[in-house]
Amino acid sequence: MELSNEHKERIQKQAHDLFMQYGLKSVSMDDISSAMGISKKTLYQFFSDKETLVVAVVSEILQSNRENCDVSREKSKDAVHEIFLAMELMSELFHHMNPSILFDLHKYYPQGFDIFKSYKNGYLYEIIRNNIQRGIKEELYREDINIDIMTRFRLESIVLPFHPEFHQTVKYPLAKIAEELSKHFLFGIVSQKGYKLTLKYFQTKLK
Repeated sequence: MELSNEHKERIQKQAHDLFMQYGLKSVSMDDISSAMGISKKTLYQFFSDKETLVVAVVSEILQSNRENCDVSREKSKDAVHEIFLAMELMSELFHHMNPSILFDLHKYYPQGFDIFKSYKNGYLYEIIRNNIQRGIKEELYREDINIDIMTRFRLESIVLPFHPEFHQTVKYPLAKIAEELSKHFLFGIVSQKGYKLTLKYFQTKLK
């Protein structure tokens, strides 16, 4: 059983690496089996079809991201610092991610996309909303913010770089785009006190 689980994990890891580099649609089960040096028959013993494999990979990515986010929130000093830690996580996640992944997931793998939507509109939404409420309480964000609107705005800005029309016309790496959008959001909601703290964090980040 342990050997089977280890083999399954190796297949999932190989699929993860290929999906992140080339996108979901362009990577076939043949590509995965060839990269591992195993037959497709062996591959199908562990994953009945490609969507099952996609769902496993997406679920693992989201779970890992959730755990990392929770750790970052716990060690953050304040709401602004929390966003800076989130920016670091996104930079690491997006650094080797193919921008077509979400489009492929939406168009070709509905089960996987449903899992992502649930994560986005549940966990991520609450994380963002709680951060805004925290920032207002700490007097680092403006008190006149419409929390509902800005939470949804921030949520959609995170996935904006993955839209085909966007990443085909804005020729920058995903990590760079995510950082610019995060800065735009942050400077739009901080109070005067929060603005000074944000500049301080950026200066520390550049050192």
